[in-house]
Amino acid sequence: MKFKRIKDLREDNDKLQREVAAILGISQQYYSEYEKGNRTIPITHLMTLAKFYGTSIDYIVGLTDVKDIPSDNNSTKKTS
Repeated sequence: MKFKRIKDLREDNDKLQREVAAILGISQQYYSEYEKGNRTIPITHLMTLAKFYGTSIDYIVGLTDVKDIPSDNNSTKKTS
């Protein structure tokens, strides 16, 4: 399965494949296979990418078009 958004997120953040690969603890060549859709991305890598880019796994895999996730401050506000 090809996840176009991982390439888009990487490019939007001015990162090289080797930089993102280093964050994931894999080689640039292996990471490249994710972007091409030749390898399945493990959930642990999806979690790391979502946290790194400040988005959700749902956005990365195309289940939503909402890129930004709400900050903790907004989701935990108490009302009187």
